[in-house]
Amino acid sequence: MSLPPDEHPRGLALDARLHLLDRQVLDVDGVPVCTVDDLELHGIDGADLPDGTQTVVVTSLLSGAVLATRIFGGRPPPSRWHRIRWAHVADVGTTVTLGVHGDELDVTWQERWVRDHVIRRIPGGSHDPG
Repeated sequence: MSLPPDEHPRGLALDARLHLLDRQVLDVDGVPVCTVDDLELHGIDGADLPDGTQTVVVTSLLSGAVLATRIFGGRPPPSRWHRIRWAHVADVGTTVTLGVHGDELDVTWQERWVRDHVIRRIPGGSHDPG
């Protein structure tokens, strides 16, 4: 007795709304980086499924200031999104875990700027609290 051929495309199949959107993103050390606000998808040429739909892959996780667009509608301009390449994703579970340090990503530039230009100017702000 032989098993029927596998009908699923190779790779990890995820439900974007269930597994990715609004998930907390942690870096390799478990430090919170951002939340997933949207996804950047890319269709695979010649990889049409039997029902005529095209196979797509996630190329980047997108994070940015989307509160106003969620309240008033619309979409933020592409320049407002911070991209985390899918290649940096190490695991998808209750959180999305990256295989890189958060300081290496553009998405944390605002926190680094506040740390370097505001917090360090406060007396004792450059010392470890421990």
